[in-house]
Amino acid sequence: VAAGHKVLGALALTGMPIVDIEAGCASGGAALQLAAGAIRAGQYDTVLVFGMEKMSKGIIRSSFFEPWREEAGLAATPAYFALRAQRLMRESGLTKDDLAAVVVKNRGNGVHNPDAMFRKPVSAAEVLGSRVVCEPLHLFMLCSPNEGAAAVVLRRASGARGERVTLEAAVLRSHLPGSVLGEATPLAGIDHRHITPPTTLAALAAFEEAGLGPDDVDVVECQDTDAARELLGWEELGLCQPGEQGRILADGDAALGGRRPVNPSGGLLSKGEPLGASALGQVVELVRQLRGEAGARQVPGARVGLAHTVGRGANASVTIVRR
Repeated sequence: VAAGHKVLGALALTGMPIVDIEAGCASGGAALQLAAGAIRAGQYDTVLVFGMEKMSKGIIRSSFFEPWREEAGLAATPAYFALRAQRLMRESGLTKDDLAAVVVKNRGNGVHNPDAMFRKPVSAAEVLGSRVVCEPLHLFMLCSPNEGAAAVVLRRASGARGERVTLEAAVLRSHLPGSVLGEATPLAGIDHRHITPPTTLAALAAFEEAGLGPDDVDVVECQDTDAARELLGWEELGLCQPGEQGRILADGDAALGGRRPVNPSGGLLSKGEPLGASALGQVVELVRQLRGEAGARQVPGARVGLAHTVGRGANASVTIVRR
């Protein structure tokens, strides 16, 4: 509670307004959206947006879920992630090998990120050999709660574009009627296939705001709280058609050196998951990429970056930056 006050109080007692935001993994995206809106409205010229978290050890639990889910053992995040992964695999034809390929890709990228929690590569055999947490997800397919912080300074643009990095869109969307577990409420007879997920709603709005489309994106930071979440994100963001993820992985299109690298930072599978810092950490990575400051994980010639997070399943955040 009042974490922003504590941090700013340690920096300087300036009297400036402080707003604390809570939107799960999407907290940083929500804060960035509010900061951009305040600047566009002429309320402020410069806003410091920062996020931090010190997670407790073990499985993340929350009062977010209904009591019946708790009693059924579905209130622990791995169970929730696993059900989502099972549905994705059944509908798209993806396999455990595809999930393992995501981990291999991201952990390989994390080797080059000094801010990553895990900086050692893993093989597909090691991923599939790690213990099953909740079928089909193995231990290495899940991100690890940890602690971290990230900050972005957002200011009003002035003069010619030059080589600065600009925020083209910061959008937050939530679910249409239905539960966050299946994008719908089965008990009410709502078919999730007829409901647009919040990530897609956010992506469509962000692309419209930026005047861009999926084909314009050069580099992506996509939420990978579990390996299946990243693959689902590609589809929901419009970066691929349903079922194309396996081919994209096999062709190396999402890897460093590929057509459109995803999670060059190593993603949450390498960096870990400090909820309040996750979304801003993605934006920091994109800014480094667009400035050509990412070192061995640099995406050559990157001009447009997209960041995606989903906060507690209900808040989808899509941020687009351009140089």
